[in-house]
Amino acid sequence: MSDLLYTDVEESLRSSVRGALQRVVEPGEVADLYDSPKDEAPAWSVLADLGLAGLLIPEEHDGAGASAREVAIVLEELGRTVAPAPFLESAVIATSVLLEAGDTDLLSALAAGERRAVLVLPWSARAGAWTAAESGSIAPVAGAIGADVFLVPTTVDGTVRLVAHDSAEVAEGDAAAAAVDAGLRAGAALLASEQLGLAQWCLTTTVEYAKTRVQFARPIGSFQAIKHRLADLYLEVAQAQAAARYAADTLARDDADAPVAQAVAQAYCSEVAVHAAEEALQLHGGIGMTWEHPVHLYLKRAKSDQLALGTPAAHRSDLAHLVDLPQH
Repeated sequence: MSDLLYTDVEESLRSSVRGALQRVVEPGEVADLYDSPKDEAPAWSVLADLGLAGLLIPEEHDGAGASAREVAIVLEELGRTVAPAPFLESAVIATSVLLEAGDTDLLSALAAGERRAVLVLPWSARAGAWTAAESGSIAPVAGAIGADVFLVPTTVDGTVRLVAHDSAEVAEGDAAAAAVDAGLRAGAALLASEQLGLAQWCLTTTVEYAKTRVQFARPIGSFQAIKHRLADLYLEVAQAQAAARYAADTLARDDADAPVAQAVAQAYCSEVAVHAAEEALQLHGGIGMTWEHPVHLYLKRAKSDQLALGTPAAHRSDLAHLVDLPQH
């Protein structure tokens, strides 16, 4: 097992990403997207400018040739800001599909951020549990707004084909299924890092609020009930960090334990993110219930992430199968 602690390079990357996102992500503008969705993604533009759209793409195709560990850092910071950027959908899932399929034609454009790709499957699909469409619409497809390249799994005469939106075939048969599964596995493993960043923001922000909010002439953080709730949440977030880091690390090393790590991370981190957001909402009291305070954005993102790429229950079922636990 490799070291799960953050390296100096990873911390330097975090500092760059955090600083860039702080300049372009404003909670009020993120909230406005719920009423008026639009294809304006300053967060995506700044990530592309930093060369992060091509983190997983090899250097020979103009990418950074980095690993899932570096991608996890970016997603932690995206979770901290609930930034509306299609990074997971394009730079992780769709890119992983193309890399597994061996299709290199689009990689340079994706690495430069000039084009954005999306895998056209329902957002609830997970590896080994998806169906290629024969006809009709597919919804919801996260990252579809503003995407340039649509990777569509279809079924033709009982054979799975993966095609780009312009009908160029990417892969067929078992290779197509394997490519889609690779993208979904990478997405599930690294979504845990976004959930971790979200949970860490909720915990840190709530602790700071509890230190300054005074009730009955005392900071509310001095009340035993509040202390216990925040201490319990701290332990949950620390455990989520271990799960998310291990999932990213095993994916980076193509470790045989990667499927187990991914199932554990999604089964656990999804629920920790939701609990952290719920605690943040409640412990902020009246202001937490308002549209003006950003905590509602974190609760909404946590709930949507909880349903993405397989529910916690689905991943627990997968985990039981992976480790040969009897199911009743």
